[in-house]
Parts: sequence; structure tokens; C-alpha cells
Amino acid sequence: MGYRRDDDSREMHKVKCSECGTDAEVPFKPDGDRPVYCRECYQKQRRRY
Repeated sequence: MGYRRDDDSREMHKVKCSECGTDAEVPFKPDGDRPVYCRECYQKQRRRY
């Protein structure tokens, strides 16, 4: 069961989307080993699986 926090206190990290190259922010620190996607490309990736 997932829990969503309604406050904006989580730290966001600036990234460049691995798919389209656009600047984006994600709520986790990328490890550099896996691709990171903007919201739009992430949704496209989810539909593939």
C-alpha cells in the first residue's frame, strides 16, 4: 500500500530526461546507473511493459 505525503517537503533533483533530453525534476537522487525520464517519457515507458 503506497502512502502519499501532501506536503512539499521532499527534495527534488534536477535531471535531463534519458529519452527526450528535456530538463525535469524527480523526487529521488538518480544513481547514474539507470535511465531517468521526464513525466511524459515515464508514462510512455510504463505503457510499454
